[in-house]
Amino acid sequence: MKITKVYTRRGDAGQTDIIGGIRISKTDVRLEAYGTVDELSSHLGLLAAMLNQCDDASKAERDNIIRIQNNLFNVCSHLATDQSQTPLYPSAQLAEGETQLLEQAIDSMNAQLAEPQGFILPGGTMAAAQAHVCRTVCRRAERRIAALAEIAIVGPEISQYINRLSDYLFILAKIINFNTGHSEIVWQKTCK
Repeated sequence: MKITKVYTRRGDAGQTDIIGGIRISKTDVRLEAYGTVDELSSHLGLLAAMLNQCDDASKAERDNIIRIQNNLFNVCSHLATDQSQTPLYPSAQLAEGETQLLEQAIDSMNAQLAEPQGFILPGGTMAAAQAHVCRTVCRRAERRIAALAEIAIVGPEISQYINRLSDYLFILAKIINFNTGHSEIVWQKTCK
């Protein structure tokens, strides 16, 4: 799809269009929800680029991240549709089984890891640290989606997918460190 004009000037006064041509404030909870999901997708793009610099074992993770980014585009379309006024387009729906695919990936990676030794501090390799950034942005997206769901129609599969995605990103950070031989830093309680 060729974009013929990048700027329209329609958003200069703090309003934007959502799917169906409805104008809303750029501070609207709906825009905050799908904007945070878009931010997450950008962070995932950085993580995928970092994994490109890793070994061939990271190819499956890169491919999965691209699949997730495609799903997040559907999530954004879902969130950008006020279903009380506009029907959902097919592109605004997650394909059946996507949450289960995340669960399978979580279980597979988790089976490779040793038993947890306590709370871990985000970090390790650059890619693992970026996976933790993705996880925290995902958690914020989940909170924004929950706020939107309090006042508007949001399919339950959207909340489930985003919740499971944050779990996936946590385990992904751990497996990246594990596969590269980096030890995780376990949180140590500081006493006064």
